[in-house]
Amino acid sequence: MAKVSEMLPSSYLKQSDFDENGLICTVARVEQENVAREDEPPEHKWVVYFAEFEKAMVLNSTNINGLAKACDSDDTDDWPGKEVVVYVDPTVSFGGKVTGGLRIKRYAQPQAPSKAGSKAPF
Repeated sequence: MAKVSEMLPSSYLKQSDFDENGLICTVARVEQENVAREDEPPEHKWVVYFAEFEKAMVLNSTNINGLAKACDSDDTDDWPGKEVVVYVDPTVSFGGKVTGGLRIKRYAQPQAPSKAGSKAPF
């Protein structure tokens, strides 16, 4: 049987594409797009495309700032190729209701274990 998320297609990434653990995503590009429906006036918003998905993620101010922090730069020209984690934050509110939402954070690559008996250089 179909899931509700499969019955409501979206042109953009949504919560059902991720989980609380998140997915490592590679920034492909950032651009402005008209996110309005065809029968509505234009509404241009910033979106990010990830190499792992065909659909873009619509960015709000929280996620723009999170992306800048995760990419160590406030210049979007530096973002392509950077790996970030996109995850569902169940505490996100919208319109006064807790709805959950997508968030972006830095991807911390796992460090190789140090050899026994070795000391870190100072």
